[in-house]
Amino acid sequence: MSAYTLPEVAERPALAPKTAYLITSGDLRESANVAGWPTQEKLEKAVTGVIEGFGWSVVRPFGVDPATGHGFISSQRMGMEVFAKIPEDAPLVVAIANWQYSHHVLVGLRTHRGPILTVANFEGDWPGLVGLLGLNAGLTKMGRAYATTWSVDCADDWFRDGIREWIETGSITHDTSHVRPLPALPESPERELGYALGDQLLADKAIIGVFDEGCMGMYNAIFDDELLNTTGIYKERLSQSALYAEMLQVSDEDADAAYRWLLDHGMTFRYGEDPATELTPDQVHAQMKMYIAALRIADDFGLDAVGIQYQQGLKDLTPASDLAEGVLNSTERPPVTSRDGQRVLHEGRAFPHFNEADEGVAVDALVTDRVWRAMGLVPDNTLHDVRWGEEYDGEFVWVYEISGSVPASHLGGWEKAEGWRQGHVFFPAGGATINGVAKPGELVISRVFIADGVLQADIFRGSSVELPPEETERRKQATNPEWPIAHVVLHGISRDQFMARHKANHAQVVYAPDAETADRALVAKAAMFERMGIRVNLAGDVRI
Repeated sequence: MSAYTLPEVAERPALAPKTAYLITSGDLRESANVAGWPTQEKLEKAVTGVIEGFGWSVVRPFGVDPATGHGFISSQRMGMEVFAKIPEDAPLVVAIANWQYSHHVLVGLRTHRGPILTVANFEGDWPGLVGLLGLNAGLTKMGRAYATTWSVDCADDWFRDGIREWIETGSITHDTSHVRPLPALPESPERELGYALGDQLLADKAIIGVFDEGCMGMYNAIFDDELLNTTGIYKERLSQSALYAEMLQVSDEDADAAYRWLLDHGMTFRYGEDPATELTPDQVHAQMKMYIAALRIADDFGLDAVGIQYQQGLKDLTPASDLAEGVLNSTERPPVTSRDGQRVLHEGRAFPHFNEADEGVAVDALVTDRVWRAMGLVPDNTLHDVRWGEEYDGEFVWVYEISGSVPASHLGGWEKAEGWRQGHVFFPAGGATINGVAKPGELVISRVFIADGVLQADIFRGSSVELPPEETERRKQATNPEWPIAHVVLHGISRDQFMARHKANHAQVVYAPDAETADRALVAKAAMFERMGIRVNLAGDVRI
């Protein structure tokens, strides 16, 4: 007989018939959880009502914490504790109405044996769609089956029919007929260029500098070396503490010179006096030091691209990284010299930055930069959150929006850029955005992601369109007015097709001067991806 004290494993509750469990994942920033809770409650009530309308019961295995005033799962440990109260085979609904840190619930979803449904509200006031797509991408990366759906108010027949299908089958069928594998590319100068650039990358290799991985719980944004290295790309793992330390070494004179350059080129800033809620010159001064520090560290390590996490750690130390990131992604930007003042770093070109240390963006940004420069095009590219959208004048127009880190060329130049203070709910130390409205033009849009255990890239076409000023303002006020916005129409891809297919919370966007050039550049980009061993998929109306 053993003399050891054996641990007791808690028994999961038994599953009652016709019962679904409902959970939600939240932010690590309690200010965001508290502010977003009313929207989450509204979504949960609507989803619960639809499920109960089919004669089922809905159990929420945890309640509102009286200490915080919200009912989000707000840490990975809390997620473990919540899943211990859920039958392992329960039909499980993950309702998302805000940004969420996926790792809070992926810990339980990875081993859950019941059918999983992810659902979001199709609204712009809180980034529920962004959170949903990030969670879906994480589930896709880990190979976990799930169903997904979305709705403005959960009252439409399409949404109700999807819930019925999930209750009856554990899945929801969506139309993804717009996606197809990359065909054999016909001979062309663009194919030749893409293959040559891919061969060069595989032979000479490249380094992306990652200032801490795992930003904002984005499991989907971390690419294992075993997958990444086969493309010719390697990581330099850097610490954000090193970035902060380097900022302290940048002189005030260098930061002032970079700031004056922005002013001389037409950028304006909306300043106030209260740093807790308003933008101040000191905040922008720190952002200029971050910009310079990032380039000097990139020079130290011979980096080809760099990604700053910022959330969580740096947000408590220094103003937002977005201004620095957008400047890095701009071909036209303040010159930065090496520490000895002898060299201008990456003179005359953008230095690719992958926002939020998203390594899918890193691969995409690096490839885009090389293809566009080789074709003599402006390579400035950036990610956008897939935030929301509505029909306008009979056409569905997406709101693509990111927290401020766009290149000024996407807005029409520095004279079209305004620095607004980042919202204090997400950014306690403030800092300026690069705010504005994306110029009309032809876009190549893409996303590199992990599915079926391999790197894949979806590539598609879109247009940035101009809306009346009052409609633009309405959309900005419905989301985050301090952030830059792009009005995007996708070519041959409906709203629901896009939502069903897109395996990321981000989409990578780059301009081309006209539709014909955009089509040619897309071919070169697809060819380079193919040569790197990335599985390429075309979506919507793409001309090869």
